[in-house]
Amino acid sequence: MRLSRLEIEDFALIARASLDFSDGFTVCSGETGSGKTMLLGSLAFVLGERSSADIVRAGAPRARVTLALDVDAALRARLDADGFEADDDVAILVREMLPTGKSSARINGRLATSGQLRAIGDVVLEAVGQHEQQRLLSRPYQLDVLDAYAGAVALRGAVRDAYERVTNADAALADLTDNVGRALAELEFARFAAREIDDVAVVLDEDARVRERRDYLINVEKIAAALASAHEALAGADGGATDALGAAAASLAGVARFGATLEGLAERLAAVQSDANDVAIALARELDGTELDAGELEAATARLGLLDSLKKKYGGSIAAVLESRTRFEETIAREDARDDREASLRAARDAARADLAREAGVLTQARCEAAAALEVRVASELAVLAMPAARFCAVLESLADVGPGGAEGVEFALSPNPGEPLRPLARAASGGELSRVLLALVVVLADRRERTALVFDEIDAGIGGATASAVGARIGALARASQVLCVTHLAQIASWADRHYALRKRERDGTTIVELVELDQKRAVLEEIARMLAGDTADVALEHAETLVRDVRGKKTRAKATA
Repeated sequence: MRLSRLEIEDFALIARASLDFSDGFTVCSGETGSGKTMLLGSLAFVLGERSSADIVRAGAPRARVTLALDVDAALRARLDADGFEADDDVAILVREMLPTGKSSARINGRLATSGQLRAIGDVVLEAVGQHEQQRLLSRPYQLDVLDAYAGAVALRGAVRDAYERVTNADAALADLTDNVGRALAELEFARFAAREIDDVAVVLDEDARVRERRDYLINVEKIAAALASAHEALAGADGGATDALGAAAASLAGVARFGATLEGLAERLAAVQSDANDVAIALARELDGTELDAGELEAATARLGLLDSLKKKYGGSIAAVLESRTRFEETIAREDARDDREASLRAARDAARADLAREAGVLTQARCEAAAALEVRVASELAVLAMPAARFCAVLESLADVGPGGAEGVEFALSPNPGEPLRPLARAASGGELSRVLLALVVVLADRRERTALVFDEIDAGIGGATASAVGARIGALARASQVLCVTHLAQIASWADRHYALRKRERDGTTIVELVELDQKRAVLEEIARMLAGDTADVALEHAETLVRDVRGKKTRAKATA
């Protein structure tokens, strides 16, 4: 994929500008303070970088930046992952900022988050500038560079996964062994509680049945009196309800043949008498069995006491008591198998450590081989970049313990001049030398990374003369394989551009604005190169500029012929 077009509206001092990217090398030049930083800032903004309301041009309703991208498989996968389908082979990113500080973004017309914009930025471009120079002094970043050159990203992932397995195994074993006292206490309690529940022989819903029987026995005299009274009312010796019902049924039976209604009433009275007789018999049976059994009452009361005691201890209900019994049994089984579990965990821990050692060993081997090759490649690039005597070294240092990043760290060291000892980059390299080391690494890693666009921000800081020419040639070489955008103040770099833009600061209606002008005519390019060389466009400067451009054109032609 490539950067296609950048459109800027009311961003900082840029009122309106558009930039069409070359497939190769696009350069933006301008005097100091002309807005080069704003241009790259707008690109970072549309790709999700955090920004504040002060990017909105004074008096404007909002700042707006649009970026068009040609879509390849990698970008399409990123878009699909976030649900932003590309109808064509172009993706459109738009981000706006209001003076209130509220921002919004869209990808292919759909609302998007800053995080989603940044994810696309990670796919489509790689920034190389002063920030990366400072990162280059960081040892973790240096390790990332070495692993990228070694093609060891997958190996490092395997080490990280193995380290995580070791960490988890250690934690599981520590949890088991560090809590032995607590586990033993839990085991003893589980055994006691399970035995206590088993001794009572609890049955589900037993408490409700026992309580009902106890209440019956407590009230047995009252119950007997009620039964006797009811039986007397139904079937007493002096005549009861059953006799009366019988007499009524007999009366209607004699006339039932005279009508269906009478017949129905007679049948109903006969049925009621039959039911009353059945109830009277049942009352008599219940009454015969009703007597106070003091022993049974005492036993029921005691049983309820046991059940209530268990419920208070183990959950508040018989069902909860039985569930607790199951958990206690599980605790007993688990703790009885503690020795086996500990042995199993130790075996898993040892196996994970062996895996970690093996994976780390493979990564170490890859790093050692890559470090030696990287030293040669970087030294070769530094020679081209006007540091012919420089020595570059990737020093591997073993760690006390294997970590998630492997068994060693790395530190980049440099001897920039003959007779100077190797020192860490932070102490050995000036700003210009650090820029060249960074560029050398970018060139060396060019065929090891995804074909994203390269954005160079002030890569020329601290360099000039022959060194600037060498840097320009290397960036030009990179642009043959990757899309490159470079903001520069050096003619030796700008002369390699396939497309050249100039930033101009203007005053309009009492307000300072920045304009972006494409130099699409040979004369305009030569005048800008002359200005960059000599600060003016006098004939001598123009001749110098034309010589420089012609020389670069010849080198580009020869490079294409030998490619």
